[in-house]
Amino acid sequence: MEARLDLMTKPAAATFVKHLTSAGKVVSDLALPATVQELVKIRASQINGCGFCTDMHTKEATAAGETQVRLNLVAAWREATVFTEAERAALELAEQGTRIADAAGGVTDEAWENAAKHYDEDQLAALVFLISLINAFNRANVLVRQPAGDYRVGQFG
Repeated sequence: MEARLDLMTKPAAATFVKHLTSAGKVVSDLALPATVQELVKIRASQINGCGFCTDMHTKEATAAGETQVRLNLVAAWREATVFTEAERAALELAEQGTRIADAAGGVTDEAWENAAKHYDEDQLAALVFLISLINAFNRANVLVRQPAGDYRVGQFG
């Protein structure tokens, strides 16, 4: 399978990806635990059916020391006992922020208030932008049918 459009070599696409990646660097440098960042990226990517991002972020999480059990259970986090309350709050926010079209009210006050119990305002801002950013990457990769499976840890620096 080949992508419909090579987002890395076509000048306009590569410029856009470069800017998205720069925005991602800003988010990753904020005081949000790296584990939470990867869990959020994995869950949103699963929901959006983005195989490329799911492949990338599960491999990055593994390289950072995440356990296979936790990675296997991200999609079933509600029933899993391996996630902290803070991680659960972030995963709920990620799901609701990704599935905006599925609920007329968007993200519920309850989900926001639960996240606010575990994260300060800078971390909440990081979560908001992380969820927004991974959804943008997911949508681009799904649109072009970016193949999954060949990602190498650290491939994009």
